Amino acid sequence: MHAVILAGGKGIRLRPYTTALPKPLVPIGDQHAILEIVMRQLANAGFSSCTLAIGHLGHIIRAYVGDGSQWGLDVDYTTEESPLGTMGPLLTMGDRLPESFLVMNGDVLTDLDFADVLRAHRDSGAPLTIATYARKVHIDFGVLTTEAGRVTGFTEKPSMDYRVSMGVYGVTRDALARYTPGLPLGFDELVLDLLAAGTPPNAYEFSGYWLDIGRPDDYDRANAEFSRRRDLLIKGA
Repeated sequence: MHAVILAGGKGIRLRPYTTALPKPLVPIGDQHAILEIVMRQLANAGFSSCTLAIGHLGHIIRAYVGDGSQWGLDVDYTTEESPLGTMGPLLTMGDRLPESFLVMNGDVLTDLDFADVLRAHRDSGAPLTIATYARKVHIDFGVLTTEAGRVTGFTEKPSMDYRVSMGVYGVTRDALARYTPGLPLGFDELVLDLLAAGTPPNAYEFSGYWLDIGRPDDYDRANAEFSRRRDLLIKGA
């Protein structure tokens, strides 16, 4: 099993923590970098190899991860010279990728079973599998429905339930064949193209622990919760 970790972003929303460190290397619990936790999880799930897509401060990630042998992984790298979007870095890897592989953001803290996501993707036959998580948003206002200048409905402070992408995907290499290497490709563009082509992605629904460490308050929450979730997130560490 092979994984691609997207670790090339600048982490602008997480400043000032990312001024000197790439986001995947910010420490969690004063002991482990996010990327270390992810690498340990992949190895424990049975992954044998991993490609790191790096860009901003990528030399620091290279120095930290090396060849991945400290976690029992065979790690190689691809460098993003200019921003390529979420899926664009995959286009530059060509035949280095197996037919089906896992793709994930390098700033995700979760107890998701990565191997099961890849197994479910292979079994589904879909070009893309998206790990999804349930979210509820509470609206602090009365919401009006209007038509032709008249109010036709009213709901007082409703809540909305929806599913979001966790930043973890199963990908089939053929799903990327139509796109040009070296050009940007966003996750949104790929999903919309698949829907338009009548080949919709598969959804892998998850209800465990998931935190996208994108903003300072997310990072603070991750550190506050890590001590009681450590054994769940990095078994045997």
